[in-house]
Amino acid sequence: MDYSKKIKHWDDIHVGDVETFTKTMTSTDVVLWVGLTGDMNPVHIDHEYAATTRFKDVIVPGLMVAGLISTVMTQSTFGNVYSGQTLKFLKPVYVGDTITAVATVIDKLEEKHRAVIKTECYNQRDELVIVGEGQEYIM
Repeated sequence: MDYSKKIKHWDDIHVGDVETFTKTMTSTDVVLWVGLTGDMNPVHIDHEYAATTRFKDVIVPGLMVAGLISTVMTQSTFGNVYSGQTLKFLKPVYVGDTITAVATVIDKLEEKHRAVIKTECYNQRDELVIVGEGQEYIM
């Protein structure tokens, strides 16, 4: 496949650029995640156990939700390399929640050839559920 028209170069990336991606989290997604990662935490897969926790129901694995950030990072800097990410999990995400990941370019580090990107995930009630900051090495 020819990606040449999609690849983003240093001069294609600007402070203030924003990318978004929205997905509804399903129980199938969680089962696939558990199968791929081996994350067998009962709070993600056992309704009876989860009902005894402060969440009262199973919650979607945080890193699975954060995976949506990878999508918007890729959209922001297509064809380059993720070089770091911080994350803070603020609210639980439940099966059926619709999450929008947002990536906003906030700085360009010329000497390191890196783009600094604010990363956020919001649920369908516009509540911030994950916040962080990523960097991409721009080749």
